[in-house]
Amino acid sequence: MAEPIIMAFICYQCGYGAADLAGTSRMQYPASVRPIRVPCTGKFLYYLRIKGIPKGADAVFVAGCKPNECAFETGNFSVEERVKMTKQILDEMGIGGDRIEMFFMSGADAGKFTEAVNEMTDRAKKLGPNPLKK
Repeated sequence: MAEPIIMAFICYQCGYGAADLAGTSRMQYPASVRPIRVPCTGKFLYYLRIKGIPKGADAVFVAGCKPNECAFETGNFSVEERVKMTKQILDEMGIGGDRIEMFFMSGADAGKFTEAVNEMTDRAKKLGPNPLKK
């Protein structure tokens, strides 16, 4: 079985720093992750409409700033609610709400980024391929 495709919507301020540090530190994680840098995770719902699970990703995660550290003040809190809502919708559609998750991290949390990738890869393997995948 091929590695599942994981889309990671990562905040430019925090999540991207963690992903970059993981790469420069040569930390190991599956190469099937597709990082997508966004200005703020608060814009997540817009990006999910055009990418991610509707386009066939097996799992999606959002890597945003830690609570009270968002450069845009409330972006990470608003996306947390959107992720919860999206989980519920995916469950109702029979796709599986566990295909999406929110992780909070700082730019120095390279280990947390690799843990998020590994966790979502394991989840996607357990859930099987995205039923919307063409």
